[in-house]
Amino acid sequence: MTGITHQEMLAKYAEAIVKVGLNIRAEQRLIITAAGTRGVPHQFAPLVREIAKAAYSAGAKYVDAIFADEEMLRIRAQHASKGSFGEYPKWQIQGVLDMVSNGDALLSIGGSNPDLLGGLDSDVVGQMQRAHLENWSPISEKVTTNAINWCVVAAAGEAWAHKIFPDLPVNKAQEKLWQAIFETTRIDQPDPIAAWNKHIASLRERALYLQAKQYTALHYKAPGTDFTLGLPSGHLWISAQSMAQNGVAFTANMPTEEVFTLPDRNRADGVISATFPLSYGGTLIEDFQVHFENGRITKVTAQKGEAALQKLVDTDEGSHRLGEVALVPASSPIGRRGHLFYNTLFDENASCHIAIGRAYRFTLAGGTELNDDEFIAAGGNVSLNHVDFMIGSPKMDIDGITKDGKREPVMRQGEWAIQL
Repeated sequence: MTGITHQEMLAKYAEAIVKVGLNIRAEQRLIITAAGTRGVPHQFAPLVREIAKAAYSAGAKYVDAIFADEEMLRIRAQHASKGSFGEYPKWQIQGVLDMVSNGDALLSIGGSNPDLLGGLDSDVVGQMQRAHLENWSPISEKVTTNAINWCVVAAAGEAWAHKIFPDLPVNKAQEKLWQAIFETTRIDQPDPIAAWNKHIASLRERALYLQAKQYTALHYKAPGTDFTLGLPSGHLWISAQSMAQNGVAFTANMPTEEVFTLPDRNRADGVISATFPLSYGGTLIEDFQVHFENGRITKVTAQKGEAALQKLVDTDEGSHRLGEVALVPASSPIGRRGHLFYNTLFDENASCHIAIGRAYRFTLAGGTELNDDEFIAAGGNVSLNHVDFMIGSPKMDIDGITKDGKREPVMRQGEWAIQL
């Protein structure tokens, strides 16, 4: 948008995060943390401050953020004693839980270095990641049951920007990444809030179509992929906006282009090839395949980062199974950009994807009322992990399988085949 400064764009972004993403209510508190790490990198402070201003303008009674230096994680992995990687700052968990248990809002900001822990001992990285997941699990439970209004967004970190645009000076790479963030989150539109409302309505229409179909399974066919994924009875197709148990309608991801549900944890068979690299725990996993039998991952292979991928799968029993299936056209605004973001929040919205690990309870009818054993019996998956990886491409066809065994086209060559 010509003539608008970067600071003004940050303010517009913050307003959309508060009004569309979180939909902050009067008298709510807001806690801001980081996506996948221990705290928000200090370089994101300008955005955090704009979010705080917007939240107070919307009636929030208190806003706070947990900041951290992400390089401390790498230093720890390199220099801490071998038996110390189970240690964790529990005060952070207690602080966040105090907010979300009160019905307050939670915002996570991503944008850290995707190669932060690359090249380090995979056992050490795995231990650190497991300690984080185990300690964060009470908060994850609040998120996966939509107990509160929550949202995940991104900021243009220096190392992340350089990873995407390695041929540019860091400051120019950051400028280009910020521009991409503003465009894909509709902040460059004349009225971002109105643009988001229109987009949310369009995604809801797709979800309602699939909800009415109630397919029992989806079949994926593409180069390197021949995969059938069951869908449990009572599965719910979800799009951008959800209703939290605290009564607030919110949009969990900005950007978002997906409609998604949970698969049947016991019905996944065949082989699936990833079409994008996966950045997990500071390691980039590239050119990988995942093999399934009766819902369980039986084998993984990767040209790069295979040890990290195997550590992910071996986290717990639930990490051997799937918790999400999402449909995204290859021509989505992010897909059309034609480059990787090396960040799941963005790359998952360029491509159909599935998730290793925990299912969201709200994607099953009555799921938020079930305990773990009941949820598993209904076909849902329970795990410390929830890690999306991208499988869609312009060469992928997807069929929906009806209760009487008929096949109907859902996607052809990466695009929607359903007529609304």
